Amino acid sequence: MTGIQTDIQSGHELRYSGAGMRALFRICGWAWLVVLAGTLAGAQSATPVDPAAPVSSPTAGFQLSARAASPPAATVISKRPITNDGLLPLPAAGAPAGLEPFFQLSNSDIKFSFTHLTEILRDKKHEGWVLAAYPDPKTSRPLIGAGFTLDLPAREHPQGDPLNPNLFAEPSSAQLWEAAGLDSHRLQLILDDYESKLERWGTRRFRKKIRTDDLTDQVTEDEALDLLRVAEVQAILNARAYCRNFDRLSGSQQMALAQLVYQMGVNLEEFSTFLALINQQPHLENAALTTNTVGGREYWQDVQGSLIHSQWARKYSTRAITVIAMFDPDYPESPSAAEKRVKATLHLSRHHRRKSKTRTAKA
Repeated sequence: MTGIQTDIQSGHELRYSGAGMRALFRICGWAWLVVLAGTLAGAQSATPVDPAAPVSSPTAGFQLSARAASPPAATVISKRPITNDGLLPLPAAGAPAGLEPFFQLSNSDIKFSFTHLTEILRDKKHEGWVLAAYPDPKTSRPLIGAGFTLDLPAREHPQGDPLNPNLFAEPSSAQLWEAAGLDSHRLQLILDDYESKLERWGTRRFRKKIRTDDLTDQVTEDEALDLLRVAEVQAILNARAYCRNFDRLSGSQQMALAQLVYQMGVNLEEFSTFLALINQQPHLENAALTTNTVGGREYWQDVQGSLIHSQWARKYSTRAITVIAMFDPDYPESPSAAEKRVKATLHLSRHHRRKSKTRTAKA
């Protein structure tokens, strides 16, 4: 805006140089020029302001009179401005219908590194990274990239917490594919090819080809990253809908919750004890997030325990240890120490479970 400010003259004389007009056109386009033309016509009635005052817009060097304050209807800009720190770039055609919240979420809405979350999910210890459609080991649904599901329909997911104003976002895979800027016809070709291979190979043989690197890439590295970022934004939006206190969580705790949503989707609803704990308003309003209070530590140990004793943690222990450790208030100071504590507790939980089964069998 500096180029514009130097061409706006303060006091009783208001004029624009040729360079200033060209700068205005480059930055603001025809719409602002139309507005400014109307302003110049009414410059005699404009009220000068202090030139030392901070300039926040192209017209901040003066106050418009009532006659010049309202621009013509043709100059109204209807699109919501997208900030430079947006998590997703706005597509050239604009945000797909119904997915506007995806492009409104910015780095200022989270306390953790979006790039770090991307790196974790791509790691083979978590979701992995495959540039061709492959089957989910449990459901045989087609996945790609870091576990992006290719054939989910849009789903209803009502907000059941009257104290949480955030809504769930459950669009179809095709809508998310479009939000990533990819061609819908191409998605259908990949799905058709997947069904043919699944019928021919079956789930187990199909998945074996991932390990032997026998699958031909169907998306590029950048396209898979675009899909992952869209899915991450969905996970963050839904994490906020699951936790009314999301903004009060630490950065690592926000990231942990987003990972849980990414991995489990709507199945997180089954973790009722965990969801009840992270929504306990009194704990979070008092000392739960303070690392040097006994009450806060005990509270987060309960939160971690509700996940440690789950079937998910026993089945996917490697990724579970990483995620559960992030809920520890001391995690930012020493991630490895937090993970060791979870690993030891998870080991004890497994040992106790095996011992209980043995006693039951003897009885």
